[in-house]
Amino acid sequence: MPGVYRPQEDSFLLAHALREAGGARDARVLDFCTGTGFLAVTAAQLGAASVTAVDIAPRAVLTARLNARTRGLPIRVLRGGLDAATRSGPFDVVLSNPPYVPHEGGPADPRWDAGPDGRCVLDPLCDELPNLLSDNGFSLIVHSGFSGVDTTLDRLRGGGLKAAVVARQSIPFGPVLQSRVGYLQHTQLAAQDATSEEVVVIRADRTRLECALEEG
Repeated sequence: MPGVYRPQEDSFLLAHALREAGGARDARVLDFCTGTGFLAVTAAQLGAASVTAVDIAPRAVLTARLNARTRGLPIRVLRGGLDAATRSGPFDVVLSNPPYVPHEGGPADPRWDAGPDGRCVLDPLCDELPNLLSDNGFSLIVHSGFSGVDTTLDRLRGGGLKAAVVARQSIPFGPVLQSRVGYLQHTQLAAQDATSEEVVVIRADRTRLECALEEG
């Protein structure tokens, strides 16, 4: 539907990382910030035991439900944010392609704009992941290098998770980032000669050690 983020290179990179991880079959899966439901559909087609998709946008929720229904997939789609996701968990696999584009202010598009550093969704998600994941569960999150890869890794590790970059792809600036070049350069989020962004997939695991520490 109009106004819903369409699957693009970042979505495809995350879907590929999920296939490579091989952990979707028989798993309880969450697709947070589902948009069209592309990742939820991918997880269901890979044999997930159950799939829950969550988004704050009514049009995204409707679109994801329609995409699941037309494919005959039993995906549960909820409208809400992290609270709704946490109430529905825990999950064996958490997927997310959240809004992550740095935004200097003024009118914002919730499909991709995510505050001055691109982290207004990423930071709360990283902080909540230990509560979203089941014992030995893992998460795959995709975002731009302009949003701070090391910040994400540090935040996840600070929550007791094992975290690492598992996929990277360089993508030429599209219309949105082309309109932000001046801001990205001014804030030193991008080099003066940048014409592309690196998109990364970060995996975070809730390990046996972390679970044992909680129980202790």
